[in-house]
Amino acid sequence: MLGPLGKWPLVRQLTEGDPSGRGKAARSDSTKALRPRTQEAEKMTRSVCPYCAVGCGQRVWSKDGRVTQIEGDPESPISRGRLCPKGSASEQLVNNPTRLKKVKYRRPHATEWEELELDQAMEMIADRVLAARDAGWQDEREGETLRRTLGFAHLGGATLDNEENYLIKKFFTAMGAVQIENQARI
Repeated sequence: MLGPLGKWPLVRQLTEGDPSGRGKAARSDSTKALRPRTQEAEKMTRSVCPYCAVGCGQRVWSKDGRVTQIEGDPESPISRGRLCPKGSASEQLVNNPTRLKKVKYRRPHATEWEELELDQAMEMIADRVLAARDAGWQDEREGETLRRTLGFAHLGGATLDNEENYLIKKFFTAMGAVQIENQARI
């Protein structure tokens, strides 16, 4: 009866008894076809948002090994299902096509960057930490037992929570480091 005008949301609001426009008048063919991104997910994994030290709970939905949706976890006592804009957008962090998947490394005196596999880069870091520890090791001084190294230090960031900082402190102390600080305490 109204022809093509009958598809306009305002006309539907007035003619279909939905003057506030929050019911069936607000639904179009495209909104009727929408489905939740979690509907076809194969797996839901609980996680913690990586952006700050608050530790908001997240539900990470995946299909075929790829993250499809990240939402706040209503069962989290920290965030009770809420996420800040950064946490809400963290799905983009994992699925961004420009995300680097290899380590960029520039050798000493080189002018170009090269790509390394993460395992190789981690081995190089471990070797260098042990070499710095050995080079700076002080077993004793003036007859006093020290068993420490000044070859490296650690400065933690504010994105680490208390448990992570505790473990890092224990690790670096066991390695003999005495210069251990955390930005969250400053």
